[in-house]
Amino acid sequence: MTNPKPTGENSADPAGLANSASPAISAENAPALETEARGFALYVGVDEATAAAAGVSLSELVTALRKTVADLVPSAAAETYAAVALAPKGIGGKPIDVVRTALRDPRALDKLTLAKEKIDPNEPTKGIVIDPSRKKVFADGENADLTYKEFELLQYLIEHEGSTISRREIIDVIWNEGEGEIPNDRTIDVHIRRLRAKIAGYEDIIRTVRGGGYRFDKHPEVIYEI
Repeated sequence: MTNPKPTGENSADPAGLANSASPAISAENAPALETEARGFALYVGVDEATAAAAGVSLSELVTALRKTVADLVPSAAAETYAAVALAPKGIGGKPIDVVRTALRDPRALDKLTLAKEKIDPNEPTKGIVIDPSRKKVFADGENADLTYKEFELLQYLIEHEGSTISRREIIDVIWNEGEGEIPNDRTIDVHIRRLRAKIAGYEDIIRTVRGGGYRFDKHPEVIYEI
């Protein structure tokens, strides 16, 4: 004859919860997420001058690497993507580290985060900070003192990151009818030159596309405040 389960105040489970729910699965016991390799990233620390000294351009180097992939794996010929890493002139550091940071390599960003935690908070902010609400741009903590049109021009390029904007489009968007004389292509070049001069050291954030216009590419030294 079996003994009845204890009940009442002396019960080992007075609330009766022992079998009310399945035990929670701890993080340690959770099934591991299966992963698979879908590709790889190859960071190359070669600047334009180094490539030129070797008798090749960056675009030619990229084309050669893509051809190698296509030759080895024909089905992957259309599955490659290349991005050029930009950094302020004279920033120093190993080229490969600059490239990995600019292209947002997770491990490189982790190192950057640790380095920033050691920076004196009283030191001025490095890089370009864009404040759209006040229509101001700061270069290394100093007001770049852009004109209204210069700010509108820079903001438009940033809003269309990665796209080449023609001089005609810039004129049509930034200069409205009724605002006086409408500029021509050469006038836009002058505005770009003055804008670059005011953000000296970071002028490469505005790239000239030969025969196309101008383009802004994502850059780790540019902070767009919301």
